[in-house]
Amino acid sequence: MKKVLLSILLAAGLITVGYAQNNPVKFGVKAGVAIPHLTLSAMGASINFDSKFSYYLGGTADISVSKFFSVQPGLTFINKGSKINGSGFDFEDVSEEGTNGSFNFSYIEIPVNLIAKFDAGNAGKVFIGAGPYYAFAIDANGKIDGEKEDITIGSNDDDLKRGDFGVNFLGGYQFNKGLNIHAGYGLGLSSIIADQEFDVKLKNRVFTFGLGFTF
Repeated sequence: MKKVLLSILLAAGLITVGYAQNNPVKFGVKAGVAIPHLTLSAMGASINFDSKFSYYLGGTADISVSKFFSVQPGLTFINKGSKINGSGFDFEDVSEEGTNGSFNFSYIEIPVNLIAKFDAGNAGKVFIGAGPYYAFAIDANGKIDGEKEDITIGSNDDDLKRGDFGVNFLGGYQFNKGLNIHAGYGLGLSSIIADQEFDVKLKNRVFTFGLGFTF
């Protein structure tokens, strides 16, 4: 799955470069609220951790390919993670003991979305879209039962993996003057923790709501 998604991203990037040479390109910025949470599966059981409030900000390039469609690559800083309320999970142990705290994972995310746009009155257009993303973890920290949790980014057991990949879904309204309002959902497809002993799979999920502006 990872190789397939990376191949799709590479192909999308090459197509994007090709279209950018012959089609109108508009650049934009975006920022807003992120509501991430984690899903855990281990030893036949699964847990959805509680959501937390976070944020994201980034830039986009909107490359028109037809009247109704555009390719939209981007670069986004986003903070993911989860609240931990009585889940009994940390990065070094899976147990039945209750714990409380939070995990915070900062990523640089590279999405490539296909966007469809439809006229919606004189003020602007409705848009929907989807596409793959690849993300690089640049910082990770946590607090469990009031104490700092050391989280290492790497490839050893109990480390947070450097890379994450998944699929984005988004929609919103683009005003003619450049402003847009948007919402989205990021579905992580890869496990972000390297744990062989307990076969732990930890995946990112995130809702986003924000504003953008296209120049």
